[in-house]
Amino acid sequence: MRRGRLNKGPKGMRIKKGKATVKRDLFPHSTTGNIGSFMHWKGHSLIALFVRIYLAWVFLSACWFKIVAPASFALDIATYEILPLSLINIMAIWLPWIELFVGVMLLIGLRVRPASLLVAGMMVMFMVALGIALAKGLDMSCGCFASSGADEDPISMLTMLRDAGWLALSLYVLIFDEHPIGVEMIPWFSRRFA
Repeated sequence: MRRGRLNKGPKGMRIKKGKATVKRDLFPHSTTGNIGSFMHWKGHSLIALFVRIYLAWVFLSACWFKIVAPASFALDIATYEILPLSLINIMAIWLPWIELFVGVMLLIGLRVRPASLLVAGMMVMFMVALGIALAKGLDMSCGCFASSGADEDPISMLTMLRDAGWLALSLYVLIFDEHPIGVEMIPWFSRRFA
């Protein structure tokens, strides 16, 4: 195998057959090394474990009343005035089970990144729905944890901020939890679900 000729470019860069390859010392005084070491810091797994337990508690708490009383949850969904009537019952039946599934996955540490991606997607969906309801000026309850009246749990910008916090936590788990603490650490699980 014949090796191509290397031309020297700017400091720290090699050019081979028209393609540039960058060595680590191209920017010797930059923070790219610090960002890389932060991204792969082993402490993220422990922090993410507590974040996952918290998010699992949130989603397991939220799904409970929706599973027990899907008719009340369907009424909460209808109050947002976003979905067509034909989709309200489907959403009221499926969404709580997805929340349960995701909560259990986060809690036990199984397929953590896909679970946190689902959480992030649901949080974006919830925030869009809240934003539309707030823009319409609807006086209503969130319907997130229990079917209650607008007087007890009205939607507001605080609800949006709460959901944004949960979105940020799910993105933290998605991005930084490279080696989640949980059942995937058991050799049988890691081989079975790899």
